[in-house]
Amino acid sequence: MNFNQLVVKENVTVVDRSQKFQSDADIKFFLNELFNTAIEAVDPVLYLPDHLPRAPTGRTIVVGAGKAASKMLACIEGRWQGALEGLVIVPYGYGQKCDGVRIIEAGHPIPDLAGNIASQQILELVTGAGRHDLVIFLISGGTSSLLSLPLPGLTADDKAQIHNKLLKCGADIAEINCVRKHLSAVKGGRLAMAAAPARVVTFLISDVPGDDPSIIGSGPTIANNSSCHDAAEILAKYNINEPEVAIKLLKEGKNLEPSPTSSVFTDQSYQVIASPQLALEAAANLAKRRGIEPIILGDSIEGEAKEVAKAMAGIAQQVRNYGQPHSPPAVLLSGGETTVTVNGKGVGGRNSEFQLALALKLGGARGIFSLAADTDGIDGNGENAGAFITPDTLKNAALNSIDALHYLRHNNSAAFFKKLNDLFITGPTHTNVNDFRAILILPQT
Repeated sequence: MNFNQLVVKENVTVVDRSQKFQSDADIKFFLNELFNTAIEAVDPVLYLPDHLPRAPTGRTIVVGAGKAASKMLACIEGRWQGALEGLVIVPYGYGQKCDGVRIIEAGHPIPDLAGNIASQQILELVTGAGRHDLVIFLISGGTSSLLSLPLPGLTADDKAQIHNKLLKCGADIAEINCVRKHLSAVKGGRLAMAAAPARVVTFLISDVPGDDPSIIGSGPTIANNSSCHDAAEILAKYNINEPEVAIKLLKEGKNLEPSPTSSVFTDQSYQVIASPQLALEAAANLAKRRGIEPIILGDSIEGEAKEVAKAMAGIAQQVRNYGQPHSPPAVLLSGGETTVTVNGKGVGGRNSEFQLALALKLGGARGIFSLAADTDGIDGNGENAGAFITPDTLKNAALNSIDALHYLRHNNSAAFFKKLNDLFITGPTHTNVNDFRAILILPQT
């Protein structure tokens, strides 16, 4: 199923409780509709125009990074009265045509040379801003990897090495971004410091649990409350001892970001224009219109994907068996960002791993279907956004001599679902509000 080819067919507000699913394909289409509705609800075009600042007497410089950066930029260009200049960085394949502001594609999730060069150019752009200029900064999911200029004394390979280890060890996004900002020449408020005395307005699409603006994109223009010591402790927690030059920089703590009370933040403002909660509420509203009770479990759920799946399976079975907290038909909706401790060498990501663990825990329970996907369209190191499961997932695997537990142990979940033709493929969605999970529980027949 292709994200760009699917549309929500119904916008009615009345509840039709007579609707019946005729097949697994109907159910998958409904789950896909929930996902599409969630994505549409966090489109920056819906919110950004209402928050655009007044034009300056000087220049307007637009800079930023992330999976939604080009779409946010296009929205500004279509409504701004006056000249724009600047540069935004997007992942490979996410570029869109814009007029006055350059778009550069770079590596994600592992930073590369293109990102380093573009980050240096952004730093130089904002450093040249004056008191009568306006700097608009656009931040969305992927910023931390794309805006990747390391501190003096570090190489791009040094940062990439640490980042890769953090991704594989099970560190959560707050921990990862804490380390990244303290090894960066542009994060942790450093771009705000470089842009002073210009007015800086930051627009954020949240991809982190809790929507903390200092964590989203590692806070390039936001006051930072963590320390180099905190970052060093995170690396020690996960036994990351290399590269030595990075460990030494953190322990010495000499490359300090501006403090939260610094005057560089005096003429600064920010606005979180889209968040995971908005996406979940939109999906919940669609479910209600279809006569299915939505149960939002939370927009900031974290933890090891396999363990979160076990908990979700228990809730789904409680709904199915006892009608608590609501009787079927119901759909469990949740967001956040789970983690995966990588022990194998397979292909997959946190959402497909969640789905495989969920299928194993449910054990083929009738009437329970699920979609879990990353809202940016890419789950881990695969090309899929996520995967579907049905009550027959394990049965179909067994019929094809596919050992589900073996694939889970080797972090090879995407390969598992590919063999069953149950991968969920969307392509780039040009946004990111983290994971989207929808577990549908139907009445037993």
